[in-house]
Amino acid sequence: MKFIPTSLAGACVIEPEYLEDERGYFARTFCRDEFAAHGLNPQVMQCNVSFNLKKGTLRGMHYQAKPHEEAKLVRCTRGAVFDAIIDVRPQSRTFGKWFAVELSAANSRMLYIPEGYAHGFQTLEDTSEVFYQMAEKYLPESARGIRWNDPAIGILWPIADPIISQRDADFSDFLP
Repeated sequence: MKFIPTSLAGACVIEPEYLEDERGYFARTFCRDEFAAHGLNPQVMQCNVSFNLKKGTLRGMHYQAKPHEEAKLVRCTRGAVFDAIIDVRPQSRTFGKWFAVELSAANSRMLYIPEGYAHGFQTLEDTSEVFYQMAEKYLPESARGIRWNDPAIGILWPIADPIISQRDADFSDFLP
């Protein structure tokens, strides 16, 4: 696997390395030892799948409050998504900054999201599916969110008028 640092502290894009032959390919998408060697949380507590019918669906920006912050490894297994994160750690040099990357079934990229980040995505194709590996279980009492189009953050979403849940649309702006 190739671990590619992003502009945000601790977050990285991960690209599988393919072993190809006439049958197709084999690629490792997770290795506890390699993640630990790169300073990434290698624990997997829970795995989730998000299936999205329509292009333009937006889910986010979600995170869990202390002491239940989640590290996540996110991969698009069908279709394509614009995957975005915001650093919500007050002591971080990248606090309040965002980063985004296109994840797709075609490019097989993954995004590692450290604890203390809000996360969301917007689908770029119909019938897109996202697979998450989580280092912490979901706890509703710790769930938090930031409004997807908060002008103080300024994420440049590719589709201006998203399909979004009322819950996600009602999140407050980020107050640094």
